[in-house]
Parts: sequence; structure tokens; C-alpha cells
Amino acid sequence: MKTLLLSVLIIAIAMALFCVKLLFRKDGRFSSQHIHDSEAMRERGIHCVIDQDREARQKDGAY
Repeated sequence: MKTLLLSVLIIAIAMALFCVKLLFRKDGRFSSQHIHDSEAMRERGIHCVIDQDREARQKDGAY
């Protein structure tokens, strides 16, 4: 029983810390983790696999 309560407490603390940005900022939200939303990745010419596949299909007719 102690282990279960300790586990629930640890998970609750982790979730509270995880959501601090959402709770205490006026427009708090998680930033996008997608590659195509990263300016640094776009500058380097790095695309997600879906974009790479689309480009390959349009360019070479790859299937």
C-alpha cells in the first residue's frame, strides 16, 4: 500500500511540474515538437519524413 501511495504522489508531483507553464502563464501552451515547426531545422534544410516523402514523389515519381 505504501508503494502505491508513493507512486501516486510521485506521478502527481511530476504532472504538476510538467504543467507549470500551462497553469501560471497567461497564454501558456506547449511548443510544437514537430521538425517542420523548428526554424533552426528549416534553416539547415532538415524536413520531417512526410515532407521528404512528398518531395521525392513529386521530384522523381518515387513510390
